[in-house]
Amino acid sequence: MRQVILYKDEDNYWIVECPSLKGCVSQGKTKEEALANIKEAIKGYITALEKNNL
Repeated sequence: MRQVILYKDEDNYWIVECPSLKGCVSQGKTKEEALANIKEAIKGYITALEKNNL
């Protein structure tokens, strides 16, 4: 489980960041969409780390 930060930007999109994974950021039109997108981004980030033995 990872902690994320969720907030709205000036265009009314939800931005979500995962501070423990540098550069892991996503967005969505709704809060639910943004959270689903960051889950996928986190999975992809961790998969890339594992493939590179990091």
